[in-house]
Amino acid sequence: MTATARGAEIKVMSDSPLKPALVKVVDLYRQQTHNKVSLVFDPSPVVKKRIEDGELADVVIVQPDFAGELTKSGRVSAGDRPIIGHVGVGLGNRKDSPAHDISTPEKFKNTLLGADMLVFNNVASGNAFEKVLERLGIAATLKPKIVRTSALGIFEPVLKGHDNDMVAGTIPLIATTPGIKLLGPLPGDFQSYLTYTAVLMAKTSQRDTAEGFIKFLVSPKAKGAFAANGVN
Repeated sequence: MTATARGAEIKVMSDSPLKPALVKVVDLYRQQTHNKVSLVFDPSPVVKKRIEDGELADVVIVQPDFAGELTKSGRVSAGDRPIIGHVGVGLGNRKDSPAHDISTPEKFKNTLLGADMLVFNNVASGNAFEKVLERLGIAATLKPKIVRTSALGIFEPVLKGHDNDMVAGTIPLIATTPGIKLLGPLPGDFQSYLTYTAVLMAKTSQRDTAEGFIKFLVSPKAKGAFAANGVN
């Protein structure tokens, strides 16, 4: 009876761009179930490697390709993989830097051309942004100004920079990083989305609780919290 009153405890490993939203969703889950959730955040490739290296968890939230590879290796269950949300890409700069209108392709292009430094990562969202620069025809022009970093290293160069430095990355992280302001999402069909799915670890010791948590992630209450924090 005491264990039931305390609730169960599960560990969830998740891709980093979901952090601002998932923290809010987990708070709602705790209030509703009294279960505890230990959250671990890293980029999807890092989460995959940590699991392959033997780290244990109960639920994993990553991009579908990584979930598929973990399923093939037997580390996550081969059951349903509900899509819990999509995260878009945006542009930001320091809070003390000028505001820019990037609502149209032309304004977006001109804003990028005016950047003193342009920082984006070397994983999925950064690779998508690189293709945007190519489509705009300004990749070669901007090359001397571009800094590619690790997934979580995109903000430091801008925060330590000066003048009109800019950062491209996932919208929730830009919007919630102290010292950085979101200029807006990439306009029109230049936008792309990272998709996230939740999967059950094959060796979870809390199967019922973990399955219940995944079901909660796609509930109307969770979807409302996700949407309010940049995950659609």
